[in-house]
Amino acid sequence: MLTHLHISNFAIVRALEIEWQAGMTTITGETGAGKSISLDALALCLGERADGLAVRPGADKADLVATFEISALPAAQQWLAEQDLAMGLECIVRRVIGHEGRSRGYINGVQVPAQQLKALGQYLLSIHGQHAHQQLLKNDYQRQLLDAFAAHPELLSQCKQRWKHAQQLKSEYQALQQNQQQREAQRQLLEYQVAELDQFAPQDDEFAALEAEHQRLSHSSGLIQSSELALQLLYDNDESNAFAMLRQACFAVTDSAAVDAQLSPIEQMLQEALVQIEEASRELRRYAERVEIDPERLLEIDQRLSQWLNLSRKHQIAPDTLALHHQLLSQQLQALAGDDERLVELELHIQQALREFSSTAEQLSVSRQQAALELSARIASSMAELSMHNARFFIDIQPQAPERANGHGWDQIEFLVSTNPGQPLQPLHKVASGGELSRISLAVQVILADKVTTPTLIFDEVDVGISGPVAAGVGRMLRQLGSSTQLICVTHLPQVASQGHQQLYVEKYTDGIHTETRMRTLTDDERVQEIARLLAGENVSAHAIANARELLCTP
Repeated sequence: MLTHLHISNFAIVRALEIEWQAGMTTITGETGAGKSISLDALALCLGERADGLAVRPGADKADLVATFEISALPAAQQWLAEQDLAMGLECIVRRVIGHEGRSRGYINGVQVPAQQLKALGQYLLSIHGQHAHQQLLKNDYQRQLLDAFAAHPELLSQCKQRWKHAQQLKSEYQALQQNQQQREAQRQLLEYQVAELDQFAPQDDEFAALEAEHQRLSHSSGLIQSSELALQLLYDNDESNAFAMLRQACFAVTDSAAVDAQLSPIEQMLQEALVQIEEASRELRRYAERVEIDPERLLEIDQRLSQWLNLSRKHQIAPDTLALHHQLLSQQLQALAGDDERLVELELHIQQALREFSSTAEQLSVSRQQAALELSARIASSMAELSMHNARFFIDIQPQAPERANGHGWDQIEFLVSTNPGQPLQPLHKVASGGELSRISLAVQVILADKVTTPTLIFDEVDVGISGPVAAGVGRMLRQLGSSTQLICVTHLPQVASQGHQQLYVEKYTDGIHTETRMRTLTDDERVQEIARLLAGENVSAHAIANARELLCTP
């Protein structure tokens, strides 16, 4: 509930502190005194568009601070926690508006954009202006009211989830179906490409191995010749070879090492060199014997490499990636085949999802039908209390065709009313006047008060155009609503003002240069005088005072 409101340099208010109480608070005052200023300030605190003209003339800025106690508002607590703005069971909302029109918003001391103020506001305040009841004409709003009264959030949530699931499956099915022709052309191309590559059968790392073997076979004669020449120079030439010369050198150093030990390491190195030359010679001989001059194998490799390069150019890829490309194309072809299987699978899933949705929608419809009978009777009874004695009210629920169903089910809900005897029931927008709509809307608010968690309700002169017994009925109904939630009502009717648990009075002062609005809580005696003024005007008589006392004594 709203507990405190601070207003500084706003409109014609210089400084104002208001302590708010639980129950029904009425706000009265002379015409033009600024009864709605506090409500305008609250609206700005909670995200309404700011304007530099709202700043009191001569001031740099307007400062508006609203404090709420949120222990009974779990939705507000959850929202604050999700935004990391929680501060216990109290919420302080502030709006600072500069004279140039710029504004800053704060929630619990943290600066936030106006959009966040507005998002929070729906959990703290519900403001009903003179034309707010027009919302009652909308079918969606009527459905929401019925669902709130029926109190079946689990069914609503399940219905929405199952509808969403069915729509997601349908969207996937339609996307696959729309691309079927394109996929068929792609399939034919992939089948040809994969078949061609299957026949060629490229292997990983094969291209590099083929190139190396081609290089070796192309130079086989030269490789044999160079190997034999190296073998002659190292070992096989009888007249002169590196092994024989190195062995003579080794003998010479061996003899000298017997004289000078410093030559021993050199002798060791020469002995090792002899072993290396001998080993190299054996390897060269074996290599020369293994090298083959094979024109047929060279031609075979030549042809495969040529085909490999042609396929690589055809697919516009590097030759060494042809085997990987073959694998990817095969996977794509398998995926296309899987799309056809998925279409068949989706058809079954869609049918199952629609069956589950239909089952939930049917349960939801039954629940609505039962709630509609009770709500219709209670609204009709409340309308009679508001001097609509001959009125009839009925909530009509008609199932729609499956293609017109949505996440809220398949029910088309219409509030029907007949305000005069002999008239048939018709939709609200065809029958009810503005005053009648206002009374029906109030009746619905009262009935739903104990069904839903209601934030602070503000009624800004919603009683315009009514008087007499109707005004008295509206006052009683507002007080009843105020018994279960905090309610603030700006009014000019004594029958409504007298029903408040407390009453605030707005008055305007001027010194001829400056104008200022003030608001104060009336004492019991002051309430009698104010109610009498509303009854009789400026000339308050003893009879008006007696009537005022009577109104205040009969809540």
